[in-house]
Amino acid sequence: MNQGILALVSSIGCTSAGSLQSLADAMHIPHLFIQRSTAGTPRSGCGLTRSNRNDDYTLSVRPPVYLNDVILRVVTEYAWQKFIIFYDSEYDIRGIQEFLDKVSQQGMDVALQKVENNINKMITTLFDTLRIEELNRYRDTLRRAILVMNPATAKSFITEVVETNLVAFDCHWIIINEEINDVDVQELVRRSIGRLTIIRQTFPVPQNISQRCFRGNHRISSTLCDPKDPFAQNMEISNLYIYDTVLLLANAFHKKLEDRKWHSMASLSCIRKNSKPWQGGRSMLETIKKGGVSGLTGELEFAENGGNPNVHFEILGTNYGEELGRGVRKLGCWNPVTGLNGSLTDKKLENNMRGVVLRVVTVLEEPFVMVSENVLGKPKKYQGFSIDVLDALSNYLGFNYEIYVAPDHKYGSPQEDGTWNGLVGELVFKRADIGISALTITPDRENVVDFTTRYMDYSVGVLLRRAEKTVDMFACLAPFDLSLWACIAGTVLLVGLLVYLLNWLNPPRLQMGSMTSTTLYNSMWFVYGSFVQQGGEVPYTTLATRMMMGAWWLFALIVISSYTANLAAFLTITRIESSIQSLQDLSKQTDIPYGTVLDSAVYEHVRMKGMNPFERDSMYSQMWRMINRSNGSENNVLESQAGIQKVKYGNYAFVWDAAVLEYVAINDPDCSFYTIGNTVADRGYGIALQHGSPYRDVFSQRILELQQNGDMDILKHKWWPKNGQCDLYSSVDTKQKGGALDIKSFAGVFCILAAGIVLSCFIAMLETWWNKRKGSRVPSKEASSLQNETTTSERKNAWILRPCLKLGTNTWRSQASGHGLHQSSQLGGPLDDP
Repeated sequence: MNQGILALVSSIGCTSAGSLQSLADAMHIPHLFIQRSTAGTPRSGCGLTRSNRNDDYTLSVRPPVYLNDVILRVVTEYAWQKFIIFYDSEYDIRGIQEFLDKVSQQGMDVALQKVENNINKMITTLFDTLRIEELNRYRDTLRRAILVMNPATAKSFITEVVETNLVAFDCHWIIINEEINDVDVQELVRRSIGRLTIIRQTFPVPQNISQRCFRGNHRISSTLCDPKDPFAQNMEISNLYIYDTVLLLANAFHKKLEDRKWHSMASLSCIRKNSKPWQGGRSMLETIKKGGVSGLTGELEFAENGGNPNVHFEILGTNYGEELGRGVRKLGCWNPVTGLNGSLTDKKLENNMRGVVLRVVTVLEEPFVMVSENVLGKPKKYQGFSIDVLDALSNYLGFNYEIYVAPDHKYGSPQEDGTWNGLVGELVFKRADIGISALTITPDRENVVDFTTRYMDYSVGVLLRRAEKTVDMFACLAPFDLSLWACIAGTVLLVGLLVYLLNWLNPPRLQMGSMTSTTLYNSMWFVYGSFVQQGGEVPYTTLATRMMMGAWWLFALIVISSYTANLAAFLTITRIESSIQSLQDLSKQTDIPYGTVLDSAVYEHVRMKGMNPFERDSMYSQMWRMINRSNGSENNVLESQAGIQKVKYGNYAFVWDAAVLEYVAINDPDCSFYTIGNTVADRGYGIALQHGSPYRDVFSQRILELQQNGDMDILKHKWWPKNGQCDLYSSVDTKQKGGALDIKSFAGVFCILAAGIVLSCFIAMLETWWNKRKGSRVPSKEASSLQNETTTSERKNAWILRPCLKLGTNTWRSQASGHGLHQSSQLGGPLDDP
């Protein structure tokens, strides 16, 4: 200092720079300030005080800090609305205050978090203090993040969050630091997943490479001028600026000597109290400002305000992918004059996923996922509607997949400790990439995993057993009710009795020798014969009897005609209907118990609806009382197949996914099921992915394309055909074979005929037995009867003829003797007087 000072070159922090600035301004010594960041941490603006133009002798060799402008431009280009900023303990967060103010004005949601030196302890504390819901929200925040830290801290931080599954494959992080070299970039890319954007300062190479590192007769070391030299690549930017600053001073001093305008240098001493400012300081400062150099940092020159305007930021980026060693490509560049040059469109994922192998977890559920082939020693093959959708995505995007069944065969529900089991748990713990089955999209599941758009609508249905069609042997009697048959039978007896009484009171005039009689038996037989339209034998001639029989015949005509018509309709149309035709009907009855799979989405749906005090429909509260009997253990099952079997072999109704139940009802070999359900689909089936998966958007887009072009409907008709072998919604089998009647419809008629034949045969046997028994007594009785009858008739004739015989005895005798007859032989004996 005693020998003289040409200029001050400093590469220090902002605090020391302020002291040197005051000294340089007071002594008129040019001060070339090169701001250095601590441990490679991004710089924050020093904010050196600027006096008037003539009293300011400090020049900023490094360009001003443009981190605020660069970050704002990149975030705006990516259209981020929610993200978090991580910064290390060495960074002054006030350096991005301007950026925070601007994003707040634009309505962006920004969070700040300081990264401690012990990163492992910091991550462990997060898992210990945050609940599962808070941790999931934190994972969602980490999908978009900006790292403002030195490369070493950034590499450690990325390693920890990746190993602890805090980030997923669709995360996108921005690392901004001027001091990141190529080696650091490759290491950061290797340790990260998802997409990575790196912003660093770069120094453009002149078009004429031979002029690099040359200025007049001065040449920099060829080693440093080689951009491929490892030593040059690993040098800190502050050191590069120091080298170029020394070169700039050398050129300025050489120019002073050539112009012969040199002044003695300033001599400073800490002891002398009367040191005066350097007279040649202003001239030297102007020479430095007008000069320039093409060095390691490119063009080093100064603007009117004393700052270096030449700064360029390079924006590097990677695509989404799981493989290590992904290629880094240049996305664009930024400078204060032209702004951003390049496109930073945030493409979620390329349609070409060839080479990517996804691990798929599933749960067996007909017809969504079923085992189609199970060969010992080989992986199982699966089929079903969900597998067809997955294959359609695989064929379009080009990825392959490995599939396995969830260990506990459950879809997943939250446990007491906050963790998840089943299919969802496999995704939460990062053991699978995607989950597919009859998985419905629910708010609770949406909190821990991501879902694609629905590929099929979902509704709750009920599976019931179809009413069995029993064979009624006496279906011929069904057209009339039992009470009506009893009335008809009573009417036949009543009319037969009345006919008998009318004929008894006014006997009919019968012809001589008629064998018919008006007994009660004949009257009953006549009335029955006329009722069945077979006529009768007894001719009733009285007016009263004929009036009654006319009314009876009219009654019989109407009854028989009605019976014939109703019998024809009854035997051709089955009129059996079930009383349960909707969920409302199911909830109002208690004869048939019903339930669902315990701790399933349907179970939770009914529970939430049933326990909601603001739910207007009482249907769910009634259903919940039935399902929740004995804390859910009485009417619920552990698996859907158990519920289906319970319906088939017992008095039970199974509440489950309508699509699954429809498939079961269609493909049942006995057609023993029918289904009921809601017509409004309030939810849907979706493909579950890890929280923050990069495949969500591209899968959803492809699903929408399948729905739009009709391919999804074709897949549905494959498993739910419109013309199935069974009717889904009829409680009985309504299929009929044409219009013909079978033997079952007339079994009762044949039974009646057979009963009549058997009864007739039995009566005939009784009559035969009775006649034979009666015939053994006929000789004695008949003989005496005939003798008595002969004696009686002779006596009657004798009494009648006796007067005549007395009057004409002589005449009769003379005539008799004239004819040669004997009195005794003709009359059987002599006639005596009484």
